[in-house]
Amino acid sequence: MSHTADTTGENLSRDEAGEQANPRQSRQRWNYMPPDVPITQAPYCEWPIRPMVCLRYLVTSWMPQNDRIYYLLAAIGIWTWFTPSLDRTATFQFDWMAEIWLRNFTLVLTIAGGMHLWFFTLRKQDEALRYDARPLAKKSRVFHFGDQVWDNMFWTLASSVLVGTLWECLLLWAYANGHATMMTFADSPVWFVGLLILIPFWSGIHFYWFHRLFHVEPLYKWFHSWHHKNINTGPWSGHAMHPVEHIGLYSDAALYFLVASHPVHLIFNLMLHTIAGPVSHCGYDKLRIGGTSIQTGDFMHQLHHRFFDCNYGTYESPWDKVFGSFHDGTPEGDALITERRRQLQVSAARPAE
Repeated sequence: MSHTADTTGENLSRDEAGEQANPRQSRQRWNYMPPDVPITQAPYCEWPIRPMVCLRYLVTSWMPQNDRIYYLLAAIGIWTWFTPSLDRTATFQFDWMAEIWLRNFTLVLTIAGGMHLWFFTLRKQDEALRYDARPLAKKSRVFHFGDQVWDNMFWTLASSVLVGTLWECLLLWAYANGHATMMTFADSPVWFVGLLILIPFWSGIHFYWFHRLFHVEPLYKWFHSWHHKNINTGPWSGHAMHPVEHIGLYSDAALYFLVASHPVHLIFNLMLHTIAGPVSHCGYDKLRIGGTSIQTGDFMHQLHHRFFDCNYGTYESPWDKVFGSFHDGTPEGDALITERRRQLQVSAARPAE
């Protein structure tokens, strides 16, 4: 059974519930909507498949105007300068594990904290390109410490950084001891590059099914509802989750027990959570510095935080369209998801036979 909006309790205000009942007010609810609304998923998720369109999309996704290339560069830099040698990781020791934790803590504090400082403290872009102009919650009993930002910071730094670090340490130990097959670019350049290209798809597939599972009761009530306190998101919201959900979020790293890979692949995969989580939840479509704009926010996922029962996956996983939960950002999409929620509520209320 999927959860419904009612399970969020006080997270959904009466005003917002009224807006959902009138889907024609959808555009009025957003301070900014991307110009490509109605949004579409990657062309790999469209039928019929158009190979040249897919190729252009793939090439563009690795261009500097998108953030993916920066996660890969971060992974290469982290492996080169900020990761213990595999000789040290062959046995679990506090010193090298603490080094990785400190590196990840500093990275998240810098990325999430820096974006929060830029967007919300210094307000360098004011409300320009911000999806939802409402302030982040303060003096709210929904959040631990009564404050959305402090709640989000605590669970990010206290739990997410630790869990992500433990997954990384486990795999580095596995590489060092032969439990994960280690290969280099010199060994197999085609597979090395091919796996880098495939990792975002793997991460997206994993995210959809893991995320969809956590929208099923009682997992939603026990765990995932913590994340959905954040109807309006900021950089610290990306990892504001129950610790059990952090374990599941990073569990796509288990792939490297099964396929030949290099620690750069592992770290790149982890950065798609560690860095991409704060970036995609920042609430702003783009980061503008001078005349340069970099894609940051994820409107598809912003719709998920607003409507709950839609857009469980990413732009590169087809399952939302397959299962009828894709919201394209239009008023018609509002109506579709409102009806879907109604049906879920009816199904939930129906006594078991």
